[in-house]
Amino acid sequence: MQTPICDLLGIEFPIVAFSHCRDVVAAVTNAGGLGVLGAGTHSPEHLDVELRWIDEQVKGRPYGVDLLLPAKYEGASEGGLDRNAIAQRLPAEHVAFVADLMRRYDIPALPDDADRFGRLDMSPVSPLGYEPLLDVAFAHPIRLIASALGSPPPSLVQRAHQADRCVVAALAGTVEHAQRHVEHGAQLIVAQGTEAGGHTGEITTMVLVPDVVDAVSPVPVLAAGGIATGRQLAAAIALGAQGAWCGSVWLTTDEAETEPVVREKFLKATSRDTVRSRSITGKPARMLRSEWTNEWDGANAPSTLPVPLQSALIAEAQMRITHAGAHPGASALANYFVGQVVGRLNRTRSCQQVILDIVTEYAEVVERFIDLADAD
Repeated sequence: MQTPICDLLGIEFPIVAFSHCRDVVAAVTNAGGLGVLGAGTHSPEHLDVELRWIDEQVKGRPYGVDLLLPAKYEGASEGGLDRNAIAQRLPAEHVAFVADLMRRYDIPALPDDADRFGRLDMSPVSPLGYEPLLDVAFAHPIRLIASALGSPPPSLVQRAHQADRCVVAALAGTVEHAQRHVEHGAQLIVAQGTEAGGHTGEITTMVLVPDVVDAVSPVPVLAAGGIATGRQLAAAIALGAQGAWCGSVWLTTDEAETEPVVREKFLKATSRDTVRSRSITGKPARMLRSEWTNEWDGANAPSTLPVPLQSALIAEAQMRITHAGAHPGASALANYFVGQVVGRLNRTRSCQQVILDIVTEYAEVVERFIDLADAD
């Protein structure tokens, strides 16, 4: 199962796991893959705590960090906006719509001391926010630094080159994006099809991966979107990828910090139960369909705001939904980023078992191919 990406990243299996949960990151790394922490909404202090914990758990094994670095966002011409400046730009119409949504679904207010942003503080998308995160990330022995939105900025590439064996990766939903990322210094491209959870484009994995592989060769490519099994990993490698970048499959694992209400929805969902929506970040992102996405698609909903205004607009509302747990209104609204492969996530497993299942099924596929070749 070894591919060149294994040597590049120092891993046993060509399986890269994106997760916002440090437990998943550490578990996948310890099982022979590469865990990558989604840290685009962390504060520098929080990121340092998380990476120190991961360092202790993986004991020198490789892991990575993923940041949100879009080229276009509100306040780009000003070098970025802080939370106060962002709040001042939220239109009254949008604020009123969210407030009415909370009222109609009877969502309880948060306690006075509760976190009102959670994972939805996207103010670090500007250099004002992400440069301190880079300071923290490169103070730890990370093996990979990824740009999830946009090409890697020069400061990131320069720091990675100065670091010991740190690979610069970037996610792409089109061939043009992939080529631009390479021109900006990316050493690894993640070709992410529209099936994927989170921010994604409109081209399917089956079409996108070989096009990107051909366009950026010899730069290695990982396939993303709709990959949760050994058969799907084998298909990705057959398309020319050197491995897979997986996200959704970890959301129902024992280690995942997925909220119980959302986890239960994932376990019951089919591949038809996701939708690309701008309702959380302002950019198209695939997530579980719920009354939240339905409301934002309604005729009375305002248009979504650009990054990072939309996430700031709905951050407290999302935290209220999460905090309310099994409350009927909150349950109806609750959702999270997930790909179409959610239809296969119908049981809970440990991260180690997920890796083992993928590797075992992959080996069975290879054996079948060998048998077919011998039969000819």
